[in-house]
Amino acid sequence: MKPALDRLFGTLLALVAAPLIGLVALAVRTTMGAPVLVRQQRVGQHGVVFTMYKFRSMHPDRRQAPDRRQEARPSTADRRVCHKSKDDPRITPLGRSLRAWSLDELPQLWNVARGDMSLVGPRPELVHLVAGYASWQHDRHAVKPGLTGLWQVTERGSDALMHERVDLDLEYVNRLSFRMDVWLMLRTVLVMFGAARGY
Repeated sequence: MKPALDRLFGTLLALVAAPLIGLVALAVRTTMGAPVLVRQQRVGQHGVVFTMYKFRSMHPDRRQAPDRRQEARPSTADRRVCHKSKDDPRITPLGRSLRAWSLDELPQLWNVARGDMSLVGPRPELVHLVAGYASWQHDRHAVKPGLTGLWQVTERGSDALMHERVDLDLEYVNRLSFRMDVWLMLRTVLVMFGAARGY
């Protein structure tokens, strides 16, 4: 039932959120210019690579804005520290608000509606990080990646990086149930509002 419910509710949520999605897209285009969306290659169920969509929340990269190269792109070491951090110098003021309320992830409802993702599941990981996985870590790909999951409700706001908590993904896979998915979605709303107030 899970794939059918994901597509159904993903489509319904996308339709209900369409006005908000339009407003966010307009705000991004007006304050940050093009592109409005970020397209990233992520690894999905059974290791299949798909294109994931997000609203842009950072300054353009160095090819788009050479005058911002120094302040907008920290070193590799710094990026590990500021990953998902509200102090990341690459994030724009609007981007901070979008991330605080998880509005930057609204376009992923399209990924859910088309069957690339689930509403609940492990976070979709970057291709180059998955390439370095040990064999046991690939078990997280037994299910579709999700908009929310155990990492979002247990580690948001902590210093832990998503790709360093594969154990949470595997815990979700091992405990997969309809009841757990409902609990995680309810917890996500509470965590999101709590995180936004303290952002």
